[in-house]
Parts: sequence; C-alpha cells; structure tokens
Amino acid sequence: MSQSQVWRTHRQYAATAARWTADVWRKEADRRAALRAQRKPLVADARAALERARAVDPEGVTSLRHRAERELRTAKRRVPDPMWLFATKTGAALGAAGYLYLPQVPTRVWVWSAVTVVAAITALTVWVAVRERDTTGLKPTAEESALLKRLQPQHWKEHAEQRGLKDTLSGRPKLTEAGIVCAIRLDGTWTATKLRAAEDHVRALLGTRTSLRIQIKAGKQGGWAELILRTRSAADGDDLKWAPERRSLGVDTVTGESVTVPLGERLLIAGRSGAGKSVASRPLLYDASEGETNALVIIDLKRVEGRLWDHRARVASTPREVVDVVDELETEMLDRLSILPKGQDTWTPTADRPRITVVVDEGAEVMTAADKVPYETETSDGKTRTVNRSALPGLESLARMGRAACIDLWWMTQKPTIGDGIPKQIAPQIGVSICLAVRTPAEARVVLGEDAQAKGWNADELPVPGVALIRDGKRKPDPVKVRYMDKTVVIALPDRTPWSRTIAPTVEAAGAPTLTLIKDTAPDEPAADSATARVLKAIETADEPLLQKDLTVITGLSKGAVSKAVKALTTGGTVVRALDGRLTATRGDDTAAA
Repeated sequence: MSQSQVWRTHRQYAATAARWTADVWRKEADRRAALRAQRKPLVADARAALERARAVDPEGVTSLRHRAERELRTAKRRVPDPMWLFATKTGAALGAAGYLYLPQVPTRVWVWSAVTVVAAITALTVWVAVRERDTTGLKPTAEESALLKRLQPQHWKEHAEQRGLKDTLSGRPKLTEAGIVCAIRLDGTWTATKLRAAEDHVRALLGTRTSLRIQIKAGKQGGWAELILRTRSAADGDDLKWAPERRSLGVDTVTGESVTVPLGERLLIAGRSGAGKSVASRPLLYDASEGETNALVIIDLKRVEGRLWDHRARVASTPREVVDVVDELETEMLDRLSILPKGQDTWTPTADRPRITVVVDEGAEVMTAADKVPYETETSDGKTRTVNRSALPGLESLARMGRAACIDLWWMTQKPTIGDGIPKQIAPQIGVSICLAVRTPAEARVVLGEDAQAKGWNADELPVPGVALIRDGKRKPDPVKVRYMDKTVVIALPDRTPWSRTIAPTVEAAGAPTLTLIKDTAPDEPAADSATARVLKAIETADEPLLQKDLTVITGLSKGAVSKAVKALTTGGTVVRALDGRLTATRGDDTAAA
C-alpha cells in the first residue's frame, strides 16, 4: 500500500471517528439538555421553599429549614451538567489521575503531553460549541433568523442612515432563552433615551411585526445601549398551572426562575379589564389565607372574586359591610399598637391575633360606593337622625399604620390614576407594585413610578392576559408569566375560619376546629383591651364631665377612634352626653360624673 493510500485511509478513518464522536456528543448533549429542562423547575421550587423556611426559621433551629436545605441539595444533584462542562471536568480528572499514578519514567512525560493535547482540543471544541450556541444552538425560528441577519453590523450600517439612525451601529446579536439581545453603539449626540424615542425607526430598519415587544435600555458602559427583542420566553414549556407544590406567583420570562411576593408588604395590583388581575392575585390570596397565623379579609363590591373565597376569608360585599369591617380592622390595629411591647417594632402574629391581609378588589368602586354610607343614630334627646359614614379614612389609616400591627393593605384597581382609582393617602404607602397590561404610559408611571419608562418598565406594552411587571426595589423590568389558578381549585381549597373581632380559632383535644369567644362580656360591656374601654375608663376616672376633644388628649387615640368609642358607649347607654356636649358615665339608674 502506497503512502498516499495510507494517508487517504487514515483520513477516512478520522472522518468516520469525527462523525461518530459528534453524533455521540450531540445525543448526550440533547439528553442532558432535556433532563436539565425537566429538573431545573424542581430546583427553583426547592429554592423558593427554602426561602419560605428561612423566613419562618431564620436561626435554623427547626427541622423545617434543614429539610428544605436537604431537598435543595438533592434537586441540584439531579440536574446534570451541560455536555461541555461534563467534558471539561472529565478531561481534568483524567489529567490529574495520570499525573498522580504514572511512574516517574519518560513514558509519563509522553502521556502527560498527550493528555494536554486532548484537553486543548476539548477546550477548543467547547469554545466553538458555546460560540455557535449564541445564534444557532437554540434553533432560531424563521422570524428570529431574519432578525439576526438584519441585526448584523453590515446590514445595520447600510440601512441606518436612511432610517434616521445615522451614527448608530449594532454589535453582534445573540439569541437567548428570552429573545434576541444586541448591543447598539451610540455615536454623536445619541443616547439610550433618544434611541428609545426612535423605536419606530428601529422597527422599520429590522422589519419587525407591530406586536413584537422591544426593550431599549442603557448599556453596561457609556456610549452603548442594549436592544432586546422579546421573540421568546424563558417560561415557555413550563407548567404554569398553580399547585400546592408550585406556590410561586409566576415564572420570570428572562431567567426562568420562580417569582414570589412575601407576605407583609403593602401591594398595588393594577391592570386594565381582561389583563388577569383576579387570576394573578389568587396565588397571593392563598398564601394570605393559609396557616394558623394568617387571615384574609376581602372587600369586593362586585361580589365575584370574594364569593370564591368566602369559605376561607372574611368577605364584605355591601357598602355597609365595608364600613363595619373597616371599623373592626381599625380598632384591632389600635389595640395591637397600644399593647405592643416597648422596643418591639412590629406585632408578632399568633393564632388568636394573626397577620391580617386586607384586599380591596376594584378600589375605584369602593372609593365611590363606600364613601357616603347612611347610618341611623339616636341622639341624646331620643330622636333618630341619619349620618353618612365613609370607609376611606379607615382604609387610609390602615395603609399608614397597619404594617406595624401586621395588618397589610392590598389595593387592586382597573383605573390606576391618583384620586380616581387610588386614594392620594394610600398611593405613597405602597411598597410593591404588580402591574399587568395598562392602557397608557401615564397609568404605567402611576403604578411603577415616574421613572418607569426610562428604566424599561413599559407596562403599556405587555401582552394580555397573564403577564405582569413586579417592582419591589430588587427586580429588573423582566416580565413575569403568572400562574393560572382555576376557580374550581379555589372552591376546593379547605375551609378556614374567617377572621372577626368577636371570635378566634382554637383547637380541641381531638384536633377539630371550633369557635370560642375571646372574652365573655356582657352586651354593653366593652372588651378590656379595646379603645372603647380606654375611653370609658377616662370618663369614669375624670373629676368632671369631659368633652370629646379632651378624650383624644387623655387616651392618646385618634379622633376617629374616640368618635367610634363614644358612639358605641352612648348608644349602649353606658355614657350620657349632656346638652353642652360633655360626657358622663352612668351607674345603674343613677348618673355619676366622670
């Protein structure tokens, strides 16, 4: 056999071996990619469970946190490394083994050199694979392929000037799980803000469809902007149906991570009709009503969503019920603050006095219907007169002071405008904003902040339904696909005792839940720890009859709380109001000066 034939035979063998190696590599890479896609959500769920366990047990003294940490480690071990990382680790292990176990002879030098060459070839192969994956590893669609071509620097340079984008140049585009990302160099007077205003010119240059969501934000260094075409979502392929083991609010469309909103925050949930506010809020309502130390109160004048939760929550569906439940909540808040231990900033929830989440469903309707609610009251001369009462002052008080008492207000509205859908006193108290699709950029700025558009929080461009932006001071403006919780799932949830000022849950020896009175009091006798009792005590111990304004100074209560307490005492006959407005306490049939 001639030398040329030997060389040709070697090349054929080498080509066959290369094809076989590439085929094995590809099959193993596909297998590992499928396993990673299947098991990564389990890691995200385990990580979310660990965060909840850390919130419950920050010191790590119970088995709950240890079990969550163990489950997270197990979930991580079940996720295989990508093929390139596996090959790198294997090469490194073989090299270390050869170095340790080969004898100190010249052969070792030869073998070690061979290992080095193999490692270099493996590293080169990995680098090429990773480099190609930016554009082709994710198998672009026909639309993405066309956009990738138009984003190439040469195409951009040829068409930028005629499209009004002179002095801008695209970088190398990358296809990611969240879409196409491309850096844009800004020369001359261009800035990221100016390029954002020229979005229509960018669309014309790229020939994108009108419904494709585009984000333009400042780059990582001056003179650059970042262009993102949301052609796909990292949440694609995930099961977004809510289940007890998937208790997150939704999935980040950019990172693919589960997104949670912890209890204890004052929320604003906004979005136009049909955007999916009710569905988006259901996982949150479940968390707020689950557990012995959590209680849920829903104010819903539309009587649709509240009816689904009336077996787990206190529901107010008429204007009078709204005023009554807000009165109870305000009194409960003042009671908790009055007995809060010195040096303690917030109330510690218990089974008797849990964390209360107050959800106002469609705030614009509550602002209108529960503002002037007629009540009949009896005057000191025995006549009956009608007075109008409003739930808004109490809700505003809860927004301002409720957090320290573990009473949190969540406000939901289709009209995210100050003074129309959101009260002026409540809007500044909001800590976390969840914004689904809204109609105008102005509404997006009200919900997400005046700097919303400049920083990429474009809620007016979100698709509907079921996609939201969550601004809590930590998250980036990445859209979140919310989990879907069906009505039948809500109805099938276990019953829980609704919260009330007059009853509290307890557990018998057999474990069955029952209702018991917090304190067995006479009909006209106020509870000892209530604001009413403080007002009555001040009247009884005073040397002379008091005016109502004097009680505000003596008791340290708000004017509204004193007014409600005086009304309850005079209606029950415990206190009598004289013609000059002074108040005295009664004892039996006699009147004693308080």
